[in-house]
Amino acid sequence: MKLLFLSILLCCTTVLAYAQYLQHVQGLLPCPLCVAQRLAFGLLGLIALIGFTHAPQGIGRRIYGFFMTTVALLGTIVAARHAWLIRYPKSFECGISPEEAFLNALPFATWWPGMFEANGDCANVEWRFLTLTIPDWSLLTFVSLGAISLYLLIARNHRSRSF
Repeated sequence: MKLLFLSILLCCTTVLAYAQYLQHVQGLLPCPLCVAQRLAFGLLGLIALIGFTHAPQGIGRRIYGFFMTTVALLGTIVAARHAWLIRYPKSFECGISPEEAFLNALPFATWWPGMFEANGDCANVEWRFLTLTIPDWSLLTFVSLGAISLYLLIARNHRSRSF
């Protein structure tokens, strides 16, 4: 089970590092929904890090699994909303919005503006890989990490029986 915590941590770290690459090397500005997804990946990775170092068993593993599943579900909702918005851009205005003002007022945006300051437009599509956009890939990643987290939540302990 400890390997699953490590896998989630490494995946979240990789996603956040790639987001930094896209922003600072490729010049893509994050929008409010991107920043919300970054926060979810960061929180999910932090819970996985604590779970990895703690190496809980039984109810402790389930508690970590519950929190990680919840964060992954919230990230999935934000990423699905973002993916939907890209396909139907006229349905939502995402420029200087209350979400952007709120996120940019958070301490995270002040401490690390290069990671958490929202300046982009949510409906812009400037990057694709295998025809999928960044929110599409984020959605797939959250769903996958949520499935692993759900497994940590519901899996039974494997005890070896000796006869």
